[in-house]
Amino acid sequence: MSEVVSEKPVVYVSKCLGFDACRYNGITLPNAKVDMLKEFVEFRPVCPEVEIGLGVPRQPIRLVLVGDEKRLHQPASQRDLTAEMTSYINNLCAGIDIVDGFILKDRSPSCGIKDVKLYTEAGMPCSGSESGFFGGAILERFPDVPAETEGRLSNFKVREHFLIRMFTQTRFRILKKRCVMSELVDFHAKNKFLIQSYNESMLRKMGRVVANHDKKSVADVFDVYNRLLCSALSKAPRYTSNINVLMHALGFVSKNLLPREKAYFLDSLERYRAGRIPLSVPVGVIKAHLVRYEVTYMLDQTFFEPYPEALVEITDSGKGRAIRR
Repeated sequence: MSEVVSEKPVVYVSKCLGFDACRYNGITLPNAKVDMLKEFVEFRPVCPEVEIGLGVPRQPIRLVLVGDEKRLHQPASQRDLTAEMTSYINNLCAGIDIVDGFILKDRSPSCGIKDVKLYTEAGMPCSGSESGFFGGAILERFPDVPAETEGRLSNFKVREHFLIRMFTQTRFRILKKRCVMSELVDFHAKNKFLIQSYNESMLRKMGRVVANHDKKSVADVFDVYNRLLCSALSKAPRYTSNINVLMHALGFVSKNLLPREKAYFLDSLERYRAGRIPLSVPVGVIKAHLVRYEVTYMLDQTFFEPYPEALVEITDSGKGRAIRR
């Protein structure tokens, strides 16, 4: 079946999300989606506000627009914490050698990655919103690493995209450490349909990189492939691309199926196209046929299990396809 990640993804997470009572009001905020991941990832909890010396509990901080510059203020003490937070962020980011994902506190002036309230110097809310100091720095300095807030991970489509990126890029990170060309060829073969579902044109570019007609060094090939892989997975796949992949899969068993079996599968694709059922339904149907006829090549495709099956929760999987930023 699909590849197994031999090392856990390394994920930096806001410490208040169930790891420590470090919120400004002295509480912790356990999160079901974060808890679900604990068995499968190596969490590295951080709390920028505590790390710069603010106590627990503490007076709230906020983002303040001073001229054209975003600053970090604590209104109750009238302290400007911008320098302390910037220094902490610089030191932490410089020390991050391995990271496969970030899960950060939603709307936090330090950890938020979007929708953080911005205020004027007079204390009035500004129009629009910003990223927090730490969250914004993460997006800027680690643009290829999947980053989400705990709130957005409650949406199935957002969570699925995050998990696919994180586990796929972790598999490649492990592979890149060994830097063996034959293993890259195998990786590309097993991830072919997953990458195709995300970006077919990028898949073709990646195939040419693996072919290495220019006789680049193995290290250079891995570096170029890494950049293309991150780019290919940067945006969630369109439902039409998933349908295209499933039709390819059908081609491996089509001649063996009874007319009513093929019709049932094609009907499930149409219901998925119409948004009436989640992707997991036609995937399950075709996978059953692939198992029945022992189509090993397809069963090895990570498209069918891009992350551990135990992490699949589809209670909200039918609520639309769009992933909004």
